[in-house]
Amino acid sequence: MRRIAGLLLASLLVAAAALAPRQADAQVFGLDDLSGAELFERFCSACHGVEGRGDGPVARGLNTVVPDLTRIEARNEGEFPANTVQQIIDGRSVVIAHGTRTMPVWGYEFWVEEGADRTAERDAREIIRRLVEYLAEIQASD
Repeated sequence: MRRIAGLLLASLLVAAAALAPRQADAQVFGLDDLSGAELFERFCSACHGVEGRGDGPVARGLNTVVPDLTRIEARNEGEFPANTVQQIIDGRSVVIAHGTRTMPVWGYEFWVEEGADRTAERDAREIIRRLVEYLAEIQASD
């Protein structure tokens, strides 16, 4: 019984420690003050790479190919599908064309990070809007 209680306490401490930096980041750095490029670097570049080409350091360890985000427009006959990109990033509604979900549900993550209330929902949508704008800006010209 002591062992179980000890393991439970240790688990709670680890969880609390993991959450503490995220709360501090949100308070100190404020996601609402970050540009689309800064948000991309912070949340997307580990998988998609600094330039968005799918070559981030985490990409090599994944079982799925990380897409080159600079070619979204080219893959869509010269049109940047902003609404679809927004839905994919948000992730809270199913986007069939995206296939299986291997990336985080950023809409939920941003909502929680911003306080998990109505204001946080507005802020999460704004953060995602900035990311979509940034992705539209980095499209490769052929």
